[in-house]
Amino acid sequence: MRNAFAAARILVAAAIVTAIVAQLSRSLSNWRASDFQDIPTSMVNFFSFFTIESNVASVVVLVIGAVLLLRRSGRDPHWYAVFLAIVVTYMAVTGIVYNTLLRGVELPQGTTVAWSNEILHVIAPLYLVLDWLFAPGRRSLPWRTVWAIAIFPIVWVVYTLVRAPHVFDEATGRPYWYPYPFLNPHVHSNGYVAVTFYVILVAVVVIGTGAGVVWIARRRDRTSIPHHDAL
Repeated sequence: MRNAFAAARILVAAAIVTAIVAQLSRSLSNWRASDFQDIPTSMVNFFSFFTIESNVASVVVLVIGAVLLLRRSGRDPHWYAVFLAIVVTYMAVTGIVYNTLLRGVELPQGTTVAWSNEILHVIAPLYLVLDWLFAPGRRSLPWRTVWAIAIFPIVWVVYTLVRAPHVFDEATGRPYWYPYPFLNPHVHSNGYVAVTFYVILVAVVVIGTGAGVVWIARRRDRTSIPHHDAL
């Protein structure tokens, strides 16, 4: 089981890297064809998508996880269990938000690579959830882990809403750039009221998903080897 999941983690990490590189290459081609003058800003925009950041974190956590499975036995280190719980939550939320709010919606990066989209928004999130459910080494986590899970999305939303109004969008000529339509007050009739609603909705989804991830770890741990971890 440990060898099988180690191989699966490496395979999925490689697929994610391939998908990100493919989409970045397509985006670079689009920018050059459109004679963009500020490629560095467009690169920052690309890596400002929550999807990209979550998938990059997935590559890191999967590679580390594969090494842990191959080089040690027993439970995962506590720090790794927390890191994995955080990434699993973000990937699950990425899948949920994309497939309920964003599938079929034109996003600022322009033409997308279809198979890359499916890997980043469907296959990778599904694998991370399955890994959390079935991979060996899982340990119980304290409920306060949910608050650790909530930190990055809060920072990301603040970063996005502060930065976006000051970034010129070369694709549209508008003096602002938002990674996702639901965060863009200019597309809503009631502006920031609608943005606030969506931010709260996503926060509820993140916290609820994070609580579910922690609950699974605690429940699974009760049915496995007895231990004396502090809860």
